[in-house]
Amino acid sequence: MHRHGYVGRKFGRERDQRRALMKGLATELVNHGKIETTLPKAKELVRYIEKLITKAKKGDLANRRRVIAGLSTQAAANKLVDEIAPQLTARNSGHVRVERTRLRVGDGAQMATIEFVDELKAAPKKVEA
Repeated sequence: MHRHGYVGRKFGRERDQRRALMKGLATELVNHGKIETTLPKAKELVRYIEKLITKAKKGDLANRRRVIAGLSTQAAANKLVDEIAPQLTARNSGHVRVERTRLRVGDGAQMATIEFVDELKAAPKKVEA
């Protein structure tokens, strides 16, 4: 059987489980800025999060709704659109980096960290007088 036209990894899961996995990983990456997962999941997450970041950089209402649909929580989506995306406007693509880290003790799986390439500054807190 040929391999042409098959895009993405299956991870031994059904379609809705794969979608939930990517949503969860993307949400945690937005919340924490850096996460550790297995190498295949990290590589697949790059494809997913890059598209979300591109939509977040446009920032109009339709793209904001697409970002909300692509992440697990609305708070994470708002953080991506309002705080993270404006700091990534200098780049056209390549917003995240994947680095191999270690072999997992339990099963020997290759682990990797995925993080934003640019150093993200925390949004200034509003001080009420």
